[in-house]
Amino acid sequence: MRYSTYISRFAVLASCIAWLAAQAAHAASLPQPGSLSPAALAATPDGTRLFIACATANEVAVFDVASGAITKHIAVPHTPSGLGLSADGARLYVTCAAPQSSVRVLDTGSGKTLATLPAGHSATAPVLSPDGKTLFVCNRFNNDISLIDLETGKEQCRIPVQREPVAADISRDGRFLLVANHLHTGPADAERVAAVVSVIDTAARKVVKELSLPDGSGVLNDLRVSPDGKYAVVSHILPRFRLPATQLDRGWMNSNAATIIDLARMEIVNTVLLDNIDRGAADPWSIAWSADSATVVISHAGTHEISVIDFAALLARLAKVPVALDTSKPVDPISASRVQADVPNDLAFLVGVRQRIKLAQGDLGPRAVVLLGRKAYVANYFSDSLGVVDLGSPQPRPQSIPLLLQPAGASAKGLASPLDRMPLARKGEFYFNDAGICFQGWQSCATCHPGEARVDGLNWDLLNDGIGNPKNTKSLLLAHKTPPAMSMGVRETAETAVRAGIQHILFTVQPEEVAVAIDTYLKSLRPVPSPLLVNGRLSDSARRGEKLFKDRQVGCATCHPPGLFTDLQTYDVGTRGRFDRAADRFDTPTLVEGWRTAPYLHDGSAATMLEVLTTRNAGDKHGKTSHLTPQQLDDLAAYLLSL
Repeated sequence: MRYSTYISRFAVLASCIAWLAAQAAHAASLPQPGSLSPAALAATPDGTRLFIACATANEVAVFDVASGAITKHIAVPHTPSGLGLSADGARLYVTCAAPQSSVRVLDTGSGKTLATLPAGHSATAPVLSPDGKTLFVCNRFNNDISLIDLETGKEQCRIPVQREPVAADISRDGRFLLVANHLHTGPADAERVAAVVSVIDTAARKVVKELSLPDGSGVLNDLRVSPDGKYAVVSHILPRFRLPATQLDRGWMNSNAATIIDLARMEIVNTVLLDNIDRGAADPWSIAWSADSATVVISHAGTHEISVIDFAALLARLAKVPVALDTSKPVDPISASRVQADVPNDLAFLVGVRQRIKLAQGDLGPRAVVLLGRKAYVANYFSDSLGVVDLGSPQPRPQSIPLLLQPAGASAKGLASPLDRMPLARKGEFYFNDAGICFQGWQSCATCHPGEARVDGLNWDLLNDGIGNPKNTKSLLLAHKTPPAMSMGVRETAETAVRAGIQHILFTVQPEEVAVAIDTYLKSLRPVPSPLLVNGRLSDSARRGEKLFKDRQVGCATCHPPGLFTDLQTYDVGTRGRFDRAADRFDTPTLVEGWRTAPYLHDGSAATMLEVLTTRNAGDKHGKTSHLTPQQLDDLAAYLLSL
């Protein structure tokens, strides 16, 4: 071969390498998936524009439906967590979540800020009264609702609810505000453990009723009232936490549900499962109604799909199920729901009245959903895209609209794949929320560790330390810095626990890169400031409690030294319960962010921090507290809940 031929081929190879390098550099220079994180949607009354709350960009994007493109970016000071639009579409109310949140009132035409309203810790879900005079805001970590007079721009009062209000909607006459509380309140070893929907009388400004969901219910994500004002639907997880976690199929550990509320009677109609017998529908998130209230759409954040339910047909089917069994009538050999109490356990109840539609390939982490006519628009949190599904089509073909620029030359080889281009921590966050790495898609890591890898407040018998001894879910914040892992310290490190969790809780085998990415995500988590802090500092009570905490006569700091607030050791602290063995010793947990990890102790038997210091501290085995006065105990608890 001639020398000139070698030179020619080398030049071609060098040119190819240079082109590939240029493409890679161009892709790297573009915003990476995770730059936006669309989490909430609001549509103008005429359906021409969508407002998209972009959580990690601290902005609201204005999307023109006709052109399929973003036309404006409106910056906000903190994470936009929720959107509320005035009836005329002229004003947009944006909750900006922070320890001291605010609500930005935006002119939807110009994008200019018209007013800034006060709100509480991690505010979300702004709801306007029908007359447009009042704004209700869920203050997630204050466990209350702000009532704001829009004429004066002042907060009129706070209405206490239960735990972590994350979604709300108002009856069409404005009389009642329904609030979805994310988690249950109380001990985890109670006879009944379930989150509730709080019903607020807006005139009396107080909770007048609490609608308790089926036993185990938690991780409520959305609640929406039908346009005709007759019903509300709330999405949630329905865990089977009283069973040992030996399998996943048929919803053995977690099922995924929607509960229907009759607003005329203000009572629960029933709870239906969104899964199929052989396929879970993990992590139901947002809800949208058609204008005629005939169809309800629910997004599934874990399985990257939507459920489209014929609501009228569902109501008709529910009406045929008797309250009690009539022995004079023949039994239906096909139906699993012989009486109404059977429905929340019936994985086939929605067959024929619900369609599951997988979103377009690459649309990851669907959260908010809205309906414009017969088209569903879905905000995909992890892929920075909008999914579009034409529900009027006999066989809908979901489309995907990227909200970020795509790399030039993107092709089927995957150069533009959102997952391929994610930073490692973001990829780990995706895997943590992805039921695709779980057998049959029944659950994700986030199912039991919602709220950025925190807790569901339940006891689970995970077989890490034998069978028949359930343990309370631990927060994964600081898990990699505070070995060993698990309540009994049975996993030497958090890395080991992550891999064991994939194998023995998700029941799959994944490439090592998945576990590495999850490790990276968990290590990136940072504590959230406590709602008990006053302007970011300890209250007077908490400062007194800090002195008690460090007092050698009390002894808290011996095992919980400041910093990580754990000595990384295991002890017998006198908290063994009826399911524990005589030789059991328990890992010393970090106290950081304890304000959001109730219930407490390895068995979740202490509903409050005060109970940890009193009724669950027999013999002063985890701090000498029996001699403290009631005021001192309150002060010590205030400090612990401020960390």
